[in-house]
Amino acid sequence: MTAIDAPTVRETSPDNRSSAAELPALSIDRLSHSYGPRRALIDVSFAVAPASFTALLGLNGAGKSTLFSLVTRLFGVQTGRISIFGHDINRVPSEALRLMGVVFQPRTLDLDLSLTQNLQYHAALHGIARREALKRAAEVLARIDLADRAGSKVRDLSGGQMRRLEIARALLHRPRLLLLDEATVGLDVKARADILSHVRRLVTEQGIGVLWATHLFDEIVPSDHLVVLHQGRVLAHGEVSRVIDETATPDVGAAFAHLIKAATKSGNPSS
Repeated sequence: MTAIDAPTVRETSPDNRSSAAELPALSIDRLSHSYGPRRALIDVSFAVAPASFTALLGLNGAGKSTLFSLVTRLFGVQTGRISIFGHDINRVPSEALRLMGVVFQPRTLDLDLSLTQNLQYHAALHGIARREALKRAAEVLARIDLADRAGSKVRDLSGGQMRRLEIARALLHRPRLLLLDEATVGLDVKARADILSHVRRLVTEQGIGVLWATHLFDEIVPSDHLVVLHQGRVLAHGEVSRVIDETATPDVGAAFAHLIKAATKSGNPSS
């Protein structure tokens, strides 16, 4: 099985805004990145459609965090192209980043501030006026069932509640693409299920495109889109059910193992 190249996209402008809805929420095109002699990503190409849930599946060290760092401009792009709804992140970074929300694996909340204060700080970074920020904060806290904890310090929340708050914070500026890097690490089974359910509702109810990085097979369902990343290369890209069919395996875990075995045997993970 070979990886599917992401479609070519064009910059949005007043003349083509009507076609913006047809553009991928995220397009990764022939992306490569190295740390000195070590190649972390090698010709990675895939796309995340609007209003879809795409699982980025890979073991630790596969390149998932490097990919997230490039998409969010923590690292500069060395080779390849990244576009968000047609906006190249190198050419028009402000437009691209405005359309994206991110939840990183390490928690980045201020534990000594209240829930509302954390949200207000994030809103200020996006230029949202205080009155509007308070309104949006109240709305998102109600949506994640934490309205009654608005004035509490973040350190008093459970791990699952903190993750829900981080997701709410990432959505405060109303992006159309949400990236989550191993968002359920360290959570118990119920908290993991709650986070996944919440994110999947964002896809169906708000039309948000989601890229969900994980190493856990049970977080992926047959209707999801799947990108299998291994040693910096994409081994497979497509709907989960299709990947399972093409590998002639019974489930995601078996399909993943089959792809890794085949890549190891060939000596070229892109095979």
